[in-house]
Amino acid sequence: MGNETSAPRDAPRESAAASPGESVAELLADLEALVTCESPSADLAAVARSADVVAAVGTRRLGFAPERVVLDGRPHLRWRFGSGANRVLLLGHHDTVWPTGSLATHPFGVDDGVLRGPGCFDMKAGVVIAFHAVAALADPSGVAILVTGDEELGSPSSRGLIEAEAAGCAAALVLEASADGGALKTERKGISLYQVTVRGRASHAGLEPELGVNASIEAAHQVLAVSQLGDASRGTTVTPTVLESGTTTNTVPAAATFAVDVRVRDTEEQDRVHAAMLALQPVLAEAELEITGGPNRPPLERSSAADLFQRATELAVDLGLGPLDEAAVGGASDGNFTAGIGTPTLDGLGAVGGGAHADNEHVLVAELPRRTALLTALITDLLADDQVSERATVGADRS
Repeated sequence: MGNETSAPRDAPRESAAASPGESVAELLADLEALVTCESPSADLAAVARSADVVAAVGTRRLGFAPERVVLDGRPHLRWRFGSGANRVLLLGHHDTVWPTGSLATHPFGVDDGVLRGPGCFDMKAGVVIAFHAVAALADPSGVAILVTGDEELGSPSSRGLIEAEAAGCAAALVLEASADGGALKTERKGISLYQVTVRGRASHAGLEPELGVNASIEAAHQVLAVSQLGDASRGTTVTPTVLESGTTTNTVPAAATFAVDVRVRDTEEQDRVHAAMLALQPVLAEAELEITGGPNRPPLERSSAADLFQRATELAVDLGLGPLDEAAVGGASDGNFTAGIGTPTLDGLGAVGGGAHADNEHVLVAELPRRTALLTALITDLLADDQVSERATVGADRS
């Protein structure tokens, strides 16, 4: 673990930042810089180059350089404003699922109000929106921005950092892309991941198959058992995925493995499925099972987002942006971690568009300044609310 601090927390911003009403051209210029620096999660060198670009763009907009927190050789970027504790955390990532060379087949470009390029929607536009929104604040004291570099891998190095930054905050605002039509994400399923390993005994499939213990057959029993653990009425899915078994066509398989993907809406279901997975028993005599894995991300339950969504909806109407929609989605984000430690969390505040991880990934340009304005208003409202609470507490202490 390494930690390089390039500016103290209470360092003043060096220059006035742009407002959310600035020209779309400035938003697009920053987004082009991020998108044209490819950043596949598994390529540490590429992620490091991208971190340099993100740091440069953020420094230009915010007035000072971020802390560069290096965990397991992977850089994460953190800006903190003011000398006090975090009150509002803006959370994003700059790594993508797109392999190096994707720009050759999916070049950055804007055509008829639609911006395209690898990672533009998920979620480099969200990072740019965060920078421009905070730059527009009259006083950003209490705000922190964390941009990580391993979200698409499941945040193996950054989870602890995310949870530490979010602890005690009044809100975590996640700049992941919106749901369909620009809806904010008020519910995300939790994820559990498992590997089921079956151990049998090899024998010749033609001469003496009865002497073997067929791992493929045992795996088939277990796949069927696991598939019954889902509960559609509660939104719980339990899906066997990658399956491997055997070595040659004339050998009774001695080993098999399969992966299991679990998605749940609440922790009670996550606990139920976990207990059931660990309780699996072999069906064939002399077969053995080993179950590894478990909960990977807690669910982001709607109760964590409800008040923030209501606040955002009221602000959107006041800004003339129209009412907001909300959505429950099966995919997870780092917002699952912030909600999991009890921090109120609102997700999907980033780009409006579509095609995450797909050939048609795109961002609607007209929505970029609108989302920036909404985020600026929401942060301002949260900080003002927090300052009122602090003044009331101080007054009570002095009475």
